[in-house]
Amino acid sequence: MAKVYPDQEKPTSSTCTSYGPQTYTLWMKSLIFNSNGCTVYDSNGLIVYRVDNYDTKGRRDVNLLDLRGRVLCTIHKRLLAFGRWDVYRSSDDGNSEKQEKPWFEVKRCHEIMTGKLTCEISMVECQKYCIEKIGVKTAFRIVNTDHGDIVAHAKQKHSSCGVILGSDVLTLDVEGGIDHSLVIAFVIVFGLISGRM
Repeated sequence: MAKVYPDQEKPTSSTCTSYGPQTYTLWMKSLIFNSNGCTVYDSNGLIVYRVDNYDTKGRRDVNLLDLRGRVLCTIHKRLLAFGRWDVYRSSDDGNSEKQEKPWFEVKRCHEIMTGKLTCEISMVECQKYCIEKIGVKTAFRIVNTDHGDIVAHAKQKHSSCGVILGSDVLTLDVEGGIDHSLVIAFVIVFGLISGRM
């Protein structure tokens, strides 16, 4: 029997730990029917990352998966600390059990006067990042607060002919020199904090 796409290469997991500049499409929906989550496509239209919460929105523990379902990190909402999240990186063998120290911690900050939603991110390696919502739409950016560099920014996606897609479809431009799975984990936590997942 002939294959439909005989020469198509299988996607590798190398894009999960890519460090070069890349443009992703974020669809703030799950691929599973009647489920909550997020699906991330690379510039070739291939699925790279996904989150599936099944029938529960705003769960306490959420897993970021690669295309094959391997857990890359677990995002855990602290119960008694309002607006705080811990993210634990999975080991190379796919073991998603919690480690002693989180990969990074996220604290929600909301400026009442301006209505601006921001998140402060503290890495174990003492790096600090900030996610800033831009305007009233779905746009946001991720900034390395140590250097002031914008490492990624997202905005509502436009089709190739200029049509603005729905508010649940975003374009994420990631700069080089940063682990892309780290940036996607930042985006997922921001989506959970802002109630989009």
